[in-house]
Amino acid sequence: MRLRVEFTTEPFDLDEAPAHAVVAREVVQSAELDAVDVGPFGNTAEGGADAVLTVVDALLRKTLEAGATRVTLQVNVVEEGEA
Repeated sequence: MRLRVEFTTEPFDLDEAPAHAVVAREVVQSAELDAVDVGPFGNTAEGGADAVLTVVDALLRKTLEAGATRVTLQVNVVEEGEA
């Protein structure tokens, strides 16, 4: 099964990336995922179910430890061939 996670961390700071946002980026970019898109207002990562679920666990734990007051995420099953 393939999964796609979309997430944001708050609070936002448009002048400088807060520590929790930097941590989130590091977590997803260092994971063994097939696709990662990191942006200022939302992030997505896609891969096998085990890899994505491992990233979600690390993402929640590490961003909250780094000062996030809210983490919003959505996980979707990706059909084969869907991009």
